[in-house]
Amino acid sequence: MVSSELDRERGYVATLYARLDELKADARVRLERTRRETVGGNHQSRTERDAFARLYEDTIVQLGAVDERLAFGRLELETPDATSAGETGRHRYIGRIGLRDEDHHPILLDWRVPGASAFYQATAATPMGVRARRHLTLDGRRVVRLEDEVFDPELLDRDDVQLQGEGALMAALTAQRTGRMTDIVATIQAEQDRIIRSQLDGVLVVQGGPGTGKTAVALHRAAYLLYSHRDRLRGSGVLVVGPSRSFLRYIEQVLPSLGESGVVLSSLGGLYPDIEATRDDEPAVAALKGSAEMADLLRRAVRSRQIRPSEPTTIDINGERLVVHPELIGDAMKRAQDRGKQHNLGRVTFNKQALAALTRQLVAQMRDHGTTVDESDEAVLREDIRQSYDVRVLLNTAWMPLSAEKLVEDLYARPNWFASLTPRWTPEQRALLRRPRGSEFTISDIPLLDEAAELLGEFGAGVDPEKQARKAQRKRDIENAERAIENMGVEGMVSAEQIAGGFAERAASMTTAERAAGDRTWAYGHVVVDEAQELSPMQWRLLSRRCPLRSFTVVGDIAQASSPASASSWDRALQSLLGRRRGSAAAGTSAPWRLEELTVNYRTPSQIVEYAEGLARDSGLRITPSRSVRSSEWPVLETGRGLTGAALVAAVTDAVAVDRGIDASGTTAVIAPDEVVPALVEALVAVYPGEVAPGTASLTKPISVLSPATSKGLEFDSVVVVAPSRIREATARGNASLYVAMTRPTQRLTVVG
Repeated sequence: MVSSELDRERGYVATLYARLDELKADARVRLERTRRETVGGNHQSRTERDAFARLYEDTIVQLGAVDERLAFGRLELETPDATSAGETGRHRYIGRIGLRDEDHHPILLDWRVPGASAFYQATAATPMGVRARRHLTLDGRRVVRLEDEVFDPELLDRDDVQLQGEGALMAALTAQRTGRMTDIVATIQAEQDRIIRSQLDGVLVVQGGPGTGKTAVALHRAAYLLYSHRDRLRGSGVLVVGPSRSFLRYIEQVLPSLGESGVVLSSLGGLYPDIEATRDDEPAVAALKGSAEMADLLRRAVRSRQIRPSEPTTIDINGERLVVHPELIGDAMKRAQDRGKQHNLGRVTFNKQALAALTRQLVAQMRDHGTTVDESDEAVLREDIRQSYDVRVLLNTAWMPLSAEKLVEDLYARPNWFASLTPRWTPEQRALLRRPRGSEFTISDIPLLDEAAELLGEFGAGVDPEKQARKAQRKRDIENAERAIENMGVEGMVSAEQIAGGFAERAASMTTAERAAGDRTWAYGHVVVDEAQELSPMQWRLLSRRCPLRSFTVVGDIAQASSPASASSWDRALQSLLGRRRGSAAAGTSAPWRLEELTVNYRTPSQIVEYAEGLARDSGLRITPSRSVRSSEWPVLETGRGLTGAALVAAVTDAVAVDRGIDASGTTAVIAPDEVVPALVEALVAVYPGEVAPGTASLTKPISVLSPATSKGLEFDSVVVVAPSRIREATARGNASLYVAMTRPTQRLTVVG
């Protein structure tokens, strides 16, 4: 019966792929037909055509991205329902996306719909109306293995039921790592599924030790939210923030494979437009830049650039000499400041107030000299004043327009001004931030630039007629889109807002990611923060501006916090995000954030977990203990104790050779202190040419050489940790860095030196 049951499932899955191919072919035909449409010179017709072309292009991309492992599960139900397949209506197939046949009957359920939740949550104690759960393992488009979990004892004697077990999960856990994260949609466990489907609003903190699937849960949650809250999130998008570019490369294929492309991936160094910071400061400098005190410093710095003159100034207006007293400038400045606008916007108000006051003074002076001045003359005089070189100098000296980049550079490069802003700082603290103009911005500078931009407003800001025109056009586009949907007969397939978005984007339109990346003020509908324990107060302030609704999924492990500005608890970490409100609570309460914990380690073998957690506890780290679901056949290996220099490098090379001898097709990571990485790369390249890469480029090679910070969030088949004592001593939180390094492997761990 095994063979016939396998053949039956192969036949059904083949029909799913046939339907997928039909839908892709139909989308291509519609796209070509739309592109060939002749719309003449009518702008609205052209934009309508381009919007539908984009819709079909997105459909083709989405359908192509889910080709691998399209279907992965089947539920056998106690009672037939409308979302079930087969003649009896008792089978419900689960996959990456939902499919319907030509008669619009469901033949495959999207994993994110409520009807699919039983695939992840049903148990023998709580079967949720399910008699059995079947896992389908595919190789390409062909089913190669079946495995059933039976909840109804009556099914145990049936010939078409396969063996029970956890084969699908274990196969996924023991599979070789490729340098890219794969989705877990076929093997999501009940505690993970509950978190993935948690409510959208508020701040959800997902705490878990290494290997508990935090990152996978966060990404699948992003896909679930985009699917379940499409109307709210489609236009605004979801921002996923990771610790580094290498981490983003590691996860970037997961969301497209789940059928979602409306997600913006960014490292902490990429959260400010047109700057991609990849290098960070020394720990002491990063800690100072990350402190909440920098927000007040920047506010003082901006205010200090609004300078009331101390002495009267004489200006020349077409031969008329005018003495401008400090009170005139001070009064105009106060009027502008009282309105509470950003610096560059406030400058517009200041200029208007000052020009009006100068015009009144000039008119009064000319009349005192016997010159007749009527209302029409006043307008001319005001324009003369506005164009006067002396006036431009006077007003710019008092209130100069500023860019965020210039303000931050000036802070670092002007020691006297900086000292005046920081009277309570020590000379040593000020020296930490001193650097010349033109220096490269670091990761820790990004939130300072964003804070400065928020205080300053747009450089050269004023009334933006283009922005006003876009707002009016958006309203017209929605009205036109509603008519277009009715004319083309696609009601229910697409919303007017989606089509209107296409009108605004033109044929070669930008994605949400592209539009958001260039707009510092973009407000996302939801933000996912991975390795969140590493964020500084200033980085949290930046993210709070990216999502004013405070809809966040915060993922991390406080025990792994190794950055100099990170917090020691979630309460402290989230203060900058939520203000002074503190305290966690279960879902559904009014507390500012809620906590979910992951306690099962799916990645790391039990012997490595015990070794790493033992060292962490001995070092005084407060870890989140986890239970590993498996062990591997290799014990933790310690070698090269006490070695340094060339001897250490040689021992590492030997350790890699032993590891590659066990499995040359897997991935090996060498995690070492920063100062040792160059020598290790050179030595390993000599032995394994073409197979080794350092740092962020490493994920495309079988052998990676990384620092503990760069390895955060990644996983490899095997890990060689180098000079653990030096990793511990490198920073104030070196124990956490070592804990991170030792919990990256899925099979083997070797500790050298």
